[in-house]
Amino acid sequence: MTTDPLVLVNLLKVEPGKQAALIALLKQNIDTVIRTLQGWRSTRLIASGDGASVVIYSEWDSPGAVEAMRADPRMKAYFPQILELASLDSSLGKAVFRGGR
Repeated sequence: MTTDPLVLVNLLKVEPGKQAALIALLKQNIDTVIRTLQGWRSTRLIASGDGASVVIYSEWDSPGAVEAMRADPRMKAYFPQILELASLDSSLGKAVFRGGR
């Protein structure tokens, strides 16, 4: 039995001209750290067309998995690098509707 994932949405407002560098850093973090964490299911990166923001949409098993990710020393090492390129706002919740064909 699979339970619905917890959704973590991060909105990063990017410094001008630094969207590509931020995306590269986020991809590296996903490939080397996030993939190894217990409770992680998936991550999508969404880049705005104007280069001003990136959305990170991640699915996790539980609030505890998200807290463990945030407390992981490898993640803590990435946060300052991310904040050099963008500001960060986070929201944690459940998906309540999914449309599509």
